Amino acid sequence: MNYAAFLRGVGPMNAKMPELKKAFEAAGFTDVGTVRSSGNVVFSAAAAPEAALERKAEAAMKKHLGSPFLTIVRRIDALQKMLASDPYQRFRLGSDAQRVVTFVRGKPRGRLRLPLELDGARILRIEDGEVFTAYVPSPRGAVFMGLIERTFGKEVTTRTWDTIRKVVERSRQDRGT
Repeated sequence: MNYAAFLRGVGPMNAKMPELKKAFEAAGFTDVGTVRSSGNVVFSAAAAPEAALERKAEAAMKKHLGSPFLTIVRRIDALQKMLASDPYQRFRLGSDAQRVVTFVRGKPRGRLRLPLELDGARILRIEDGEVFTAYVPSPRGAVFMGLIERTFGKEVTTRTWDTIRKVVERSRQDRGT
């Protein structure tokens, strides 16, 4: 089965991609590859619950890198479906709007009435552990993260729509599909 792992808080300064790849291989995952330098890993493993794969990856990173980066795993075919469904399509977003997907562990705090908005960032949709947000870049930076963390806590990690597309493409390239 083909998977993607999205890690929170990974960057070139705190985790090198070759070492990250080795940690995943040490965990027993195969066909391991990294995408960009922000903690995106594609890999193959026997079919298992995503939570079990997350725990296995986090334990391997702690052992081999010294840090158990929060890991959220999704099946590649689920990411393909998500991309094909284009959850942003029904919303009127300007051409300057950035589209981001936040992968969530756990449930939102209380009932949510969507869209939620803060300083131009809008949570538009929540579906199957993913939160679809749009924002217009501003001098204030990534204000959407405050909205996300206040709503869902810190057991989340966010990627741009383009990064999700690149992760799926990389998985296809690695497997010749």
